Amino acid sequence: MYKAETKQVNLYYKDFHALKNIDFHILSNTVTALIGPSGCGKSTFLRLFNRMNDLISGVKITGEVFLEDKNIYEKDIIVDELRKHVGMVFQKPNPFPKSIFENVAYGLRVNGTNNKNIITETVEKSLIQAALWDEVKDKLKKSAYELSGGQQQRLCIARALAIEPSLILMDEPASALDPISTAKIEELIYELKSKYTIIIVTHNMQQAGRVSDKTAFFYLGELVVFDSTKKIFTNPREIRTQNYITGRFG
Repeated sequence: MYKAETKQVNLYYKDFHALKNIDFHILSNTVTALIGPSGCGKSTFLRLFNRMNDLISGVKITGEVFLEDKNIYEKDIIVDELRKHVGMVFQKPNPFPKSIFENVAYGLRVNGTNNKNIITETVEKSLIQAALWDEVKDKLKKSAYELSGGQQQRLCIARALAIEPSLILMDEPASALDPISTAKIEELIYELKSKYTIIIVTHNMQQAGRVSDKTAFFYLGELVVFDSTKKIFTNPREIRTQNYITGRFG
């Protein structure tokens, strides 16, 4: 059973055809990198899986998008419920104006968890998973804004993990970070795949090569190549993919 899958998906922003006949499928406990030049549809495609494109006026979507064999665009789907099962990490760290503890606890409280022991245990567990616990365990009541950029991004990852998502979406999670913080995020992604399925948008070819099992190359709204990362990076047979990976355009 595929963790996530699309069948003949097309997406239009009014008259602009942004995604064209996308067939895509990934298995559980894998990291899939979405690569391609700016404006090619990577982030738009990523947002299909938590229906964030619904928030944009004039969007029309055809085809099917499945999460664990359930078409998430069926009329009976409650979008707020769907988003409780899909974690999202954005390009720039976006902690809430709350304490470190409350940032991680937020999703639990919104989802109706009121048991203090469960919340405390989940916050600690999520911060440990996000490789942040040792750095913040003595200042959980302090503002999240006191953390460095890299720490804030790991806090946002912990916040996503707290709801125990089926799928984690990451939209260039390290692009705003320094090299040391980037290395920590990449190491974290690699460790998390033992428990989670991750789709990551990245402009960094080396990063895609380091963290992902499979890579999808998008160009002008089309999914040009979707294969094992090793195969795409060592023997890209499709000429546009080859040119992009070798830096001839992008």
